[in-house]
Amino acid sequence: MNDDRVIWNWDHALAALPDMLWSFLTVTLYVTLLGSAIAAVLGLIIALARKSTPRPVAAVLTFIMNFIRMTPLVVQLLFAYYALTAVPPLTLGVLIFGIHYATYMAEVYRAGIDAVPRGQWEAATALSMSRGRTWTAVVIPQALRSTLPALGNYVISMFKETPFLAVITVTDMVRAAQEYGGSNFRFMEAITMAGILFLVASYPTSLLIGRLEKRLAYTT
Repeated sequence: MNDDRVIWNWDHALAALPDMLWSFLTVTLYVTLLGSAIAAVLGLIIALARKSTPRPVAAVLTFIMNFIRMTPLVVQLLFAYYALTAVPPLTLGVLIFGIHYATYMAEVYRAGIDAVPRGQWEAATALSMSRGRTWTAVVIPQALRSTLPALGNYVISMFKETPFLAVITVTDMVRAAQEYGGSNFRFMEAITMAGILFLVASYPTSLLIGRLEKRLAYTT
């Protein structure tokens, strides 16, 4: 039977896996981990800056955050790709993903900080703790504890959006699947296997985040 007339062929499905797994490890996972680290740190810095700086500075930060959040990630990738031609595309992707998601994580941190009971601040003041010590020893640890599930959800979102890297010539897992399909005229198997790999990686993680959220709610 002609191979082109078969809807599904396991030989092609298995043959597409090596390139996709390599792209998963060297691009998809790499960008997700480094981008998440950048977003987590930068988001916390933004949240603290908005809380501790004068109103005009906080207003400027808020405007920049909203501008980044309200423009598509693909547009930001393309703009940076054409504006910063000297930066390698993969490095550029990590930075743009990190900055983009930092604006979302900053809002999560802000909500966590606002959720810290007023009494904690008053207790720190009664103990004559400095403002910096109050932030690092009292406020931030409690805020981080309550924001972990939401931060985890944004990490999963970043992971699922890595195929956007294809617009700046970075071969992620989905792009590798498309390339296999184009060279072998078998797109169904390659794209399906890419989807399965995404599911296998993200679904257990989402379950763990759900359990963590319930556990934190129970212990609060």
